[in-house]
Amino acid sequence: MEQVTLLNKLSRQSSLSEIQEYIQTVVELRGFSDQPVSETMLLLLEETGELAKAVRKAATRMSVDADKLHRYSSVENEAADVFFVLTALCSQMGINLFDALKEKEARNCERKWSFER
Repeated sequence: MEQVTLLNKLSRQSSLSEIQEYIQTVVELRGFSDQPVSETMLLLLEETGELAKAVRKAATRMSVDADKLHRYSSVENEAADVFFVLTALCSQMGINLFDALKEKEARNCERKWSFER
């Protein structure tokens, strides 16, 4: 029940830091706070693969096993899983995602981008 209460506190106006704090608390509530970083990284890769499969199913003409079609989740669900696990991984490593994003984008603003092929 505590997780539902925490979830209901989140809104579209919640900051990235508030969302990261929520995810860290949920990881603790679910009993995964002692999971090694290497295992969280493997989970992130697994979830990324599931996102790739959902995108393939939804946005390409590539074939999909019709017998397994009901097992595929939506792109939205898989993107949320990737975000959750990435955020949990960052928290494990002491990374504040907001600060990391701002710092990286400040550097990216100085780069010259080329879209020629």
